[in-house]
Amino acid sequence: MRTSRLLPLLRSQTQGSLLAQLYLHPGSEYSLTDLARSIGVSVKTIHHEADRLTEAGLITSRRLGNLRLVAADTSHRLTRPLTDLLIATYGPLPVMTELLAGVEGVDEAFIYGSWAARHAGEPGPVPADLDVLVIGTADLDDLDTLERQARDRLGFDVHIHRTSREAWDGPAGDPFLSHVRDRPLIQLDLSRSSNTEPTPDEVNTSPGEDE
Repeated sequence: MRTSRLLPLLRSQTQGSLLAQLYLHPGSEYSLTDLARSIGVSVKTIHHEADRLTEAGLITSRRLGNLRLVAADTSHRLTRPLTDLLIATYGPLPVMTELLAGVEGVDEAFIYGSWAARHAGEPGPVPADLDVLVIGTADLDDLDTLERQARDRLGFDVHIHRTSREAWDGPAGDPFLSHVRDRPLIQLDLSRSSNTEPTPDEVNTSPGEDE
């Protein structure tokens, strides 16, 4: 199992991503299936991590029909320091997903640069800023406002670069876009930024899906 390059004291990259998703959305519950899709790992992997974190008292777990729902245990004495650490390291993924999900004209969005490289497991120092690529026609003033909001929440500089769909999908030619494509990219899932309540379809999933 790959160790965390963003927060080396954690046992795995998945553990960091899972804790960040939960602790940076306190009060929200997530199904294991939803977390697996968001983080990009199997439900079995999320299940094992959730078991460990539940035993440690860092997250809560309950059943709703066929679903197992988990959430951050905000009563834990480590909540505040752990949240601060997660914001500074794993925070970009959930925070940028949440902020960009409601912006008109954003077709796709990716984190690139040093943060994406550390997230992908490349060795190096913890990133001091964040690079985000937005594909679409989003208003530049809206993106400037979002940069400031993200900086206030994350505590470090955020740089958003916008490019058109034609430039991104077209033949290679732009040196900047070619460089971005050649390096690790973390795509943001903008279809649903958070999940406080499962949908009826999720509640009626086939038996054992989130076992």
